[in-house]
Amino acid sequence: MIGVDLGGTKVLAGVVDRDGTVHETVERPTVTTSQAALLDELASIVRELPQEGISALGFGIPSRIDHAHGLALGAVNIPIRDVRFADEMHRRLGLPVEMENDASCAAYAEFKLGAGRGTTDMFALTLGTGVGGGVVSGGKLFRAYTELGHMVIVEDGEPCQGACSGRGHVEAYCSGTAAGKIAKRVLGPDATAHDLVEQQHPALGEIGHHLGVAIGSLVNIFGSTRVIIGGGFGIAAFDHLVPTARSAVLRETLAPGGQSLEIVRAELGGEAGLIGAALVAFEGL
Repeated sequence: MIGVDLGGTKVLAGVVDRDGTVHETVERPTVTTSQAALLDELASIVRELPQEGISALGFGIPSRIDHAHGLALGAVNIPIRDVRFADEMHRRLGLPVEMENDASCAAYAEFKLGAGRGTTDMFALTLGTGVGGGVVSGGKLFRAYTELGHMVIVEDGEPCQGACSGRGHVEAYCSGTAAGKIAKRVLGPDATAHDLVEQQHPALGEIGHHLGVAIGSLVNIFGSTRVIIGGGFGIAAFDHLVPTARSAVLRETLAPGGQSLEIVRAELGGEAGLIGAALVAFEGL
């Protein structure tokens, strides 16, 4: 199977076995000149990989997915909007195609092969440039918009990022971008999120509190027993975010959800998205 992880700045594609082993990979910058150019480039990337024995393709894309109509509804940083993405890629490549939100793919990979093993109800939050997420409920991937980073945690709060017009979203408080803005405020104009982590700055506790509020709300909705924290900022700041996050979870979550909830680091790193995309393709056969 071939899995493709389409990001705002790069595309990572690879041949993946059913057990999650990744073989040959191809990485290229994301083409953003037009939708047609992007789709053509994705097809070119797939063709660079070995084709023998490949029976289907899986794409993780940073978009809301309308599975009922086969539409990728729109992405913030790349030219995808209201396109029958799977049909377009099938037309170019001649193989069955499955598509899913990129963060949901990463969450599913963690569930099957990483930090989510052994549970049936979990969700993942990736704290990077933005905040993505994915949910597994009853052992199955929850296939909906699943834009967990755009859940409101502060009414009329900080403006969100990119093309999002909302305010007070998780992404505005818990992303690496948000942490970078805080670093400039508390450490100086040249400071970064990395500096906050390196100095173990108390501002990380504030970010952790917002993260815990978000986690608590999601546990109340999905009844999850484990949450996986990933993304570059999430992994780097994990130990400094979790203590205050757990305090907020205990306050916000209906008992006994908060007491028994596990908060763990993601394990699969940068290949989680392409592995998850391939797993979605396997299940689509």
